[in-house]
Amino acid sequence: MLGGLLLFGLIQLVPYGLDHSNPPVTGKPSWDSPETRALAVDACFDCHSNETKWPWYSNVAPASWLVQSDVDRGRETLNFSEWNRPQEVETEEVEEVIRGGSMPPWYYVVQHSNARLSGTEKDQLIRGLDATIAASRPGR
Repeated sequence: MLGGLLLFGLIQLVPYGLDHSNPPVTGKPSWDSPETRALAVDACFDCHSNETKWPWYSNVAPASWLVQSDVDRGRETLNFSEWNRPQEVETEEVEEVIRGGSMPPWYYVVQHSNARLSGTEKDQLIRGLDATIAASRPGR
């Protein structure tokens, strides 16, 4: 028990996951509708934008490591706040990860009930993102 508490205390000294930066927004997509943007904000923005809301547990290791890793990878893959730079985004992949349930991840949805999308909301988000990406490809 004491050893576990000591280990928990020591891992708090690992700095990864404690830099909760939100870089400036340098470009935004031309959303096809306010509804698409609202769904994306609820289900995607914490990892796929520079407008991350950092919850309290993002300050406590090892949860902070997972949160930081998810945000780093999410921003690198698709960043709605840096629409002015080229990004590796294909509408087929967006549909696959949303419809397949890997985005948003189950462990995110557990803590963020507003990210729990119904089938209808998933369909609406996929159609809206397809239209948004088609109308304003990142990096153009």
